[in-house]
Amino acid sequence: MTEAKDGNAVRLKSNLDRQAAIVGVIGLGYVGLPLAAATARRGMRTIGFDIDPAKTVELNAGRSYIEAVTSSELQALVSDGRFCATHDFDQLATCDVIVICVPTPLNRHREPDLSYIETTAREIAKRLRPAQLVVLESTTYPGTTREVLKPILENTGLVAGRDFFLGFSPEREDPGNAAFHTVTIPKVVAGDGPEASELVQAFYGAVVDKVVPVSSPDVAEAVKITENVFRAVNIALVNELKVIYEAMGIDVWEVIEAAKTKPFGYMAFYPGPGLGGHCIPIDPFYLTWRSREFDVVTRFIELAGEINTAMPARVVDVLARALDRRFQTALSAARILVIGLAYKKNVPDVRESPTFKLMELLEARGAEVAFHDPHVAEVPPTREHAAFTGRASSLLTPESVAGFDAVLISTDHDAVDYGMLAGAAKLIVDTRNAMDSRGFSGANVVKA
Repeated sequence: MTEAKDGNAVRLKSNLDRQAAIVGVIGLGYVGLPLAAATARRGMRTIGFDIDPAKTVELNAGRSYIEAVTSSELQALVSDGRFCATHDFDQLATCDVIVICVPTPLNRHREPDLSYIETTAREIAKRLRPAQLVVLESTTYPGTTREVLKPILENTGLVAGRDFFLGFSPEREDPGNAAFHTVTIPKVVAGDGPEASELVQAFYGAVVDKVVPVSSPDVAEAVKITENVFRAVNIALVNELKVIYEAMGIDVWEVIEAAKTKPFGYMAFYPGPGLGGHCIPIDPFYLTWRSREFDVVTRFIELAGEINTAMPARVVDVLARALDRRFQTALSAARILVIGLAYKKNVPDVRESPTFKLMELLEARGAEVAFHDPHVAEVPPTREHAAFTGRASSLLTPESVAGFDAVLISTDHDAVDYGMLAGAAKLIVDTRNAMDSRGFSGANVVKA
């Protein structure tokens, strides 16, 4: 071990052990902001970086836009000087630890778009100095940390493992889950080399309750992909079972409720109108794309993707048939109220929400479409659904509901009056079993 290598690692480890390290978190969304708040709570001075100046203004005023971090908590961290937000990336030079929490979407060809990681890496490289730890948290395919991030940083002439240190730790945030949050979710970590491994464990060990070290960044990247592929293929399975059992006159929801009473060998997954959120609809495609480089065909994963992607169109077909059979009303002449814009219940997160696809399909077939979501006042800007930006959530009253030809439940938020819907709606097409599970299973309710 060279003296410089040893000195940089020792100096950074000392700062971490004394909680004197300055932490920079790049990307202040659903992953970055909760992490920044967690590090600040642990006593480390934390700087949040975001390219959106409006976000930094809000955060420095103590106003949070993420439910996992309350405004009162944020205000206390800002007032104590433990957290500040900025769009001035020159401040990265002051940070001992830099954590990257930027999006990893798919491009229009359904291939990985690493442009956010690459752009962020170049910004870090401009300010990179010895004795810094850089950790990637963005979900991506195995090999990204070594093959994409590391070369950009080493183009500076600094060498990973000697001058600076590199790691990967997959985010595991679950918006709306009251049982777990950033600090209590076990954190998988890996470093690029033994010194980096020790440093990344020291950093996260000071922030979260449990650290789970693995042997390499490639393994840690594969862990997150595996977790999300597991969910994607099991959701596809129950979506297919729903179609099969519906043809047999069997309610898949009743089947699942009975099956999950088995205390071993079964885990309940539930059908729906399609996949949503940043991870599950996207991450499997990262693995299938990467697998092609190794001449490996991912038939099972790709089939799951096809099944899940087909669900919104199937829901619209069920709705169209129900309107025609019950009221002889064509979908092209119908007014439809969609319940729930967020991708999952009780959160305002609309990333990759299947509701967008449902609304697009309905409008493409001529229907007039409105939505109600108690957590989303209006549609925020999105990369793929810009046409809906600014559309406001409709009021939910007996009078307004009665004015629609059908109500389509896409997201089963708890803060919806389902009893009122049961009494006021002409037709309810329910993709989440929201009505029956609450005791409202009238003749106007159709499961889809």
